[in-house]
Amino acid sequence: MKNLIKIAPILLFAVLLTSCSSVRVAADYDRETNFDQYKTFAFFKPGIDKAEISDIDKRRILRAIEAELLAKGMTKSENPDMLISIFTKSNQRVNVYNNAWGAGAWGWGGFGGWGWGWGPGFGWGGNQVSTRTEGMLFIDFIDTNKKELIWQGSGTGYLVTRNVDKKEARIKEFVAKTMEQFPPTE
Repeated sequence: MKNLIKIAPILLFAVLLTSCSSVRVAADYDRETNFDQYKTFAFFKPGIDKAEISDIDKRRILRAIEAELLAKGMTKSENPDMLISIFTKSNQRVNVYNNAWGAGAWGWGGFGGWGWGWGPGFGWGGNQVSTRTEGMLFIDFIDTNKKELIWQGSGTGYLVTRNVDKKEARIKEFVAKTMEQFPPTE
């Protein structure tokens, strides 16, 4: 039991660290669409303009999408087979950690921390509150001729805002993980 108490904070930290770095993805698509027919793409400016993020971040996202599609053998074109649009959402996540039984809660004291003996006491722990921004990126592929949505991928995860290099790497990670789902394979 003592070993479990000693390694519990380390395990909790490892879980929190890995959960913060991952991007959760999902994709939906029209099952009747033959994705092999799409060879060219362009960005749908009216849709992209509606995304509520900075123009710099829009360009980062579009460059990452373009790189992924070029790597899949597609070509950017003035007369494309499909159009690409993006949509973003963000939520503030508030996490409250109760440390009342964490470090410092064990020590000398009896009931209420007064008296003699070795065991749990009250106080010293307190609550810790943190907020993080969780973002969602939707990538939409639209058939140019039919004007219909044929594929939508989404990536959800925590955003990085303070460091430009980390922010750019995080955007690339969002796009790459989401684009792993395209084209769909059954």
